[in-house]
Amino acid sequence: MNFTEIREQTGLSVPEVAGLLGRPNRTVYNWEEGKGGPKPAEIEKLLAAQLAPKKPAGEPSFRFIDLFAGIGGLRRAFDMETGVGGECVFTSEWDKYARITYSQNYGETDDEIAGDITEVSETDIPQHEVLLAGFPCQPFSIAGVSKKNALKRPHGFACEDQGNLFFDVARIVEHHRPRAILLENVRNLANHDKGRTFRVIRHTLEEELKYDIFPMILDAKSWVPQHRQRIFIVGFPRERGIKGFSLQSLKDRDPLSGPKLSTILHPEDGTEKAEGHFTTGPKAKVSDKYVLTQHLWNYLQRYAEKHRAAGNGFGFGLNSPEDVARTLSARYYKDGSEILIRRPSGSPRRLTPRECARLMGFDKPGESKFKIKVSDTQAYKQFGNAVVAPVATDVAQLMLPHIAEVASVTESAREALGDA
Repeated sequence: MNFTEIREQTGLSVPEVAGLLGRPNRTVYNWEEGKGGPKPAEIEKLLAAQLAPKKPAGEPSFRFIDLFAGIGGLRRAFDMETGVGGECVFTSEWDKYARITYSQNYGETDDEIAGDITEVSETDIPQHEVLLAGFPCQPFSIAGVSKKNALKRPHGFACEDQGNLFFDVARIVEHHRPRAILLENVRNLANHDKGRTFRVIRHTLEEELKYDIFPMILDAKSWVPQHRQRIFIVGFPRERGIKGFSLQSLKDRDPLSGPKLSTILHPEDGTEKAEGHFTTGPKAKVSDKYVLTQHLWNYLQRYAEKHRAAGNGFGFGLNSPEDVARTLSARYYKDGSEILIRRPSGSPRRLTPRECARLMGFDKPGESKFKIKVSDTQAYKQFGNAVVAPVATDVAQLMLPHIAEVASVTESAREALGDA
């Protein structure tokens, strides 16, 4: 079976295939003409999209819980309205400002969102097929470790405040044994404490809980204009016998074909409506409040020069519309130095919170649908701590055939894979 036959079997157009696989349209058109073809993992992803059970509108395919939910980056990937068709039956998030944003965008009242997960019994959590957990990354992040080392404070599993929260995930998994789990954390989780932290996580999941896990570090710059590496850990109960699962097709996406900052910036030409204090006037120009003061801009330049002279890499990130940004951090509200946008003249500016929503995939380019009802400071913290939504959605797409009732590839699909 050639590529065109496989594509037609899925019911996807060439642009839809290109979007699903993260390939340029011209590459997929070349495949149509018999010039090369997709990798086996990419064919498997196409067939998974075809075989994913389709439920009637309004009927969820599965139930999931959202732990350490933040503002719902993982939820968006699995939800009925924005993702692959599941129903969220339990949410936990302790930060009161994140709870406001979550409530505004997903409909739960504040009373319906659980707070401190350490105070919630696993028996009080509804039955579910999928567990999602973006457990706190501060104890394992490079920045967090450096800060705690300087303060001579423990980090990782020795951190009483946050490091042990992974074990709250573990106790919930042990009690409910969901059909699938998805954990997300900073890239440094794999190397923290000379690898000991991740070895403990792996031992807990594989040896104690008997889950087969499939970890992969993915860089979001294939989906959004931001260099942002995070580790995704997919797991399935060992008794299900799922051995061939892989996120490699997502890791293999061409980063050079990813979008540029121009896709998420305010156009400032009147083609979008002015929004609150983010943009103003008939052309919806970015508000002056986001432009750095000359004093701050001078300071950042002096700071960068000082570290360049010392041979260090510290400094601001100055970007044009055709660039890809550094990682958006939770401290962006302080000076915005990691992602500054050039202006025709004068000091550069920060991103607006709306642009951050687009940079993290909560809004598509040009959209302003995600509700931001908190202060700019809190919004920056929330987006800086969030999961890039379209990355999580593609992970969810690969997981879906192993979540829903029809979890195996049909014989004809196996034949298609073999013929290809």
